[in-house]
Amino acid sequence: MKHFEANFDGLVGPTHNYAGLSFGNVASQSNAAQVSNPKDAAKQGLKKAKALADMGMVQGMLAPQERPDIHTLRRVGFTGSDADVLAQAAKASPVLLQACASASSMWTANAATVSPSADSDDGKLHFTPANLVDKLHRSIEPVTTGNILKAIFTDERYFAHHQHLPEHPHFGDEGAANHTRLCHDYGKAGVEVFVYGRSVADLSRPAPVKYPARQTLEASQAVARLHQLSDDRTVYMQQNPDVIDQGVFHNDVIAVGNQNVLFYHEQAFLETQAKLAEIDKKMHGNTHFIEVPTAKVSVQDAVKSYLFNTQIITLSDGNMAIIAPTDCQENPAVHAYLNELVTLNTPIKAVHYFDVKQSMQNGGGPACLRLRVAMNETELAAVNPQVMMNDALFARLNQWVDKHYRDRLSTQDLADPQLLMESRTALDELTQIMKLGSVYQFQR
Repeated sequence: MKHFEANFDGLVGPTHNYAGLSFGNVASQSNAAQVSNPKDAAKQGLKKAKALADMGMVQGMLAPQERPDIHTLRRVGFTGSDADVLAQAAKASPVLLQACASASSMWTANAATVSPSADSDDGKLHFTPANLVDKLHRSIEPVTTGNILKAIFTDERYFAHHQHLPEHPHFGDEGAANHTRLCHDYGKAGVEVFVYGRSVADLSRPAPVKYPARQTLEASQAVARLHQLSDDRTVYMQQNPDVIDQGVFHNDVIAVGNQNVLFYHEQAFLETQAKLAEIDKKMHGNTHFIEVPTAKVSVQDAVKSYLFNTQIITLSDGNMAIIAPTDCQENPAVHAYLNELVTLNTPIKAVHYFDVKQSMQNGGGPACLRLRVAMNETELAAVNPQVMMNDALFARLNQWVDKHYRDRLSTQDLADPQLLMESRTALDELTQIMKLGSVYQFQR
């Protein structure tokens, strides 16, 4: 039976804007109040996803969420018609309206944590949506995320879906952005590496002082329990609080893994050598640890270029390639390092660059846009086929974007009732294209 890692990329939503909502995300904050181009953003993401499908990767798409989120605005006391709710929120609390209009669900690396059937005790593929409690605009996502995942991975014989963790900082969970699975073969049991920023129970551990540590050890342990992962299949590593304070808000901004390769910055973790030894032991050796030294790439250059928010994929010939944003190509230090990397004796043999600037300017690179799902061909056959990327879906979704998306959006536009109508019309049509059923609040 064939085994592989599929990528499910998030479609950029019609309200893609630059509100600068993510404290601790340097790119998000530095581009606040700029005018965005939702149409370009969506097409950049689709082009990247289609390119991976053309490389032979198994590639799917995840639908965006309804925005502005009128349901949440009503929960906090705004009343009347939808237009009234938008007007009241825009006047009383523009920041709240911006949070409820964010297209942040496009970054599906935060959508959930996924454990393949090869790792779990019950032999099922497990999904737990992230609660994302550290950021208001993301904390409103998990219920709809769960609905969308259930509409794609429907067969209970193969897929297990869990409710997101309790909505409290004790269980702050950022999903796969702080989780990497290592293995020698996608179909064999691997080691799931959970990276946390702080421990609620152990206050003696170092912690950042400028920016928040979004992932807790306790959340990671809870997800491992839900996914029925044994101790010899899990490793917990603490992110270096100093790099969090330099804008490394998730582990996937400073490290990324694929199969038996962990690609990371010298300053990424605490107790690095001891934890790498634990990983190698549980992997039974033959693990490639590729450390990028600070002398060659500074943390600042890594954050600016998103060197580690790249995808490492395994091609059909068994070699690995990096999917990088063009920002890596434009950064002299990073570009020089990547040119050197492909000449070294590692499994990574090539780098492919993609323009995802609309996402990058809002704080998310190529790896933010995808949720990785290791699976086998039987499990893939049980996936909703209408979400899988091919020539027909690529053409259909580009036509859909052309029909429904604006090419210019400012934060002032978020109160426009017409934008809400456009978004709902687009999403209602999308659920028919992708055969998702009624996953949105407005459809019920």
